[in-house]
Amino acid sequence: QSLPQQKLLTWLSVLECVEVFAEMGTARVWGEMGRWTIIVLIQLAKAILRLLLLLWYKAGIQTSPPIVPLNREQQQPLHPQDMEDNSSGKDQTYVGRRSSRVVRSLQSTPSLQSRHWGSPQQREESQSRRAEEMNQPPTPLGLQETIAESLYITRPLLHLLSLGVWGQRSWKPWLLSAVLDISSLSLLSDLKDLNRRERAELRRRTILLLYYLLRSPFYDRYSEGRILLLLRLLADYVPGVGFVTR
Repeated sequence: QSLPQQKLLTWLSVLECVEVFAEMGTARVWGEMGRWTIIVLIQLAKAILRLLLLLWYKAGIQTSPPIVPLNREQQQPLHPQDMEDNSSGKDQTYVGRRSSRVVRSLQSTPSLQSRHWGSPQQREESQSRRAEEMNQPPTPLGLQETIAESLYITRPLLHLLSLGVWGQRSWKPWLLSAVLDISSLSLLSDLKDLNRRERAELRRRTILLLYYLLRSPFYDRYSEGRILLLLRLLADYVPGVGFVTR
């Protein structure tokens, strides 16, 4: 990735990390009007950054969060003692004569902080496989897939616009948002040869469709009563969970 693209990803990640805090803080200081203003500004900035990544830098299907968090357990460096053992040429493995089983030799046992369960070959293979997955270029998108990703990116702005036009109690913003999400996923379903990160992102978007059951006005009219009934049943008849459900 180029340096400007990395900066765009960094700013996008920062916005996603602070947007809820900014919304709550603005509502506390400036009230409901300030809350909706900061929501519109943040969603507009996120849409602009994502469209730049999609159309200018050809970033393909964009994940959330934009920058994959570092797995520190998998990225632990060798400690000085382990590096000395490796440089001294000690055998790291022992192969059983009869079973041909590969085990770590006692002389090359790493320190407690970097110890893992498995043969060195397995760890090297898993690390190389993860490195290949992280370094895979994004899948090129055709016109249909680009339109689908653009729909997904602009969907929050269209939802906010529809809320301003029809109000928060109307079904039209809810239906518009759901149609855009389902249309985007349907258009992207024809895309083949996705890498692992992109397949995980599409699965995440599909699972997030369940959130429409918890969004107004569907939640106010249908889901709320059933969820509260279920919680009451759990509180009354399942021992130990009444404190949590109440």
